[in-house]
Amino acid sequence: MSFSQEIRQAADPIFEAIFNHPFVQGIAKGDLRSEQLIHYVKQDFEYLNSFMRIYGTAIAKCPTREDMAMFNEQISFVLHSEIHPHNNFCEVAGVKYEDLQGYALSPSSHHYIRHMLTVAHEGGLGDILAVLLPCPWTYWEIGVKLLDEVKPDASHPFYDWINFYGNRTDTITHQFCARLDEWAEQTTPAHRARMKEHFLLSCQFEYMFWDMAYTLEDWPVPMEVARV
Repeated sequence: MSFSQEIRQAADPIFEAIFNHPFVQGIAKGDLRSEQLIHYVKQDFEYLNSFMRIYGTAIAKCPTREDMAMFNEQISFVLHSEIHPHNNFCEVAGVKYEDLQGYALSPSSHHYIRHMLTVAHEGGLGDILAVLLPCPWTYWEIGVKLLDEVKPDASHPFYDWINFYGNRTDTITHQFCARLDEWAEQTTPAHRARMKEHFLLSCQFEYMFWDMAYTLEDWPVPMEVARV
């Protein structure tokens, strides 16, 4: 069993919980409320901005141009392609994507981002791969699962979202897994244990992100944060 297979097996209960979360099931059924979609997009826009910054940190630690290219391509993907599923949610919610940008982070989004940033600045490339991997991996599996179970046609409100994630054949998940497995083979058991912990914590935060959007999570004491 490869390292990536090992950590995916360890995370299986979290993946199953994500598949069964009411927000994900709401995508399947097409019955999410507008305010839930809006809250998700507001938070994911800021989350992905931080994700790209972590890609930049990864590039600074890459030993080869091939690794640099892998992360650079993902920055381009977030900037130019991952706006499409956001636009699908915005269309269903009846809002403009541009109006949902620059909002404050919710508690779960804040903690998830700080977790990734800490690992990225304190660890090496293997740590960064491990902490980033749950995001593309869970979304890809959600998309594949919904395509298989829902079999949406063009009349489904989230047809574009499901197809965007479920139909990706050259998914970055495979590239990240292959590279992470190489790092795991070269490092110590103690470091592999740390990378596994990074991965599992990010999986937990992925679940919390869905829950944050579904429950419209906010800080217990409202704060006024200036939009930028």
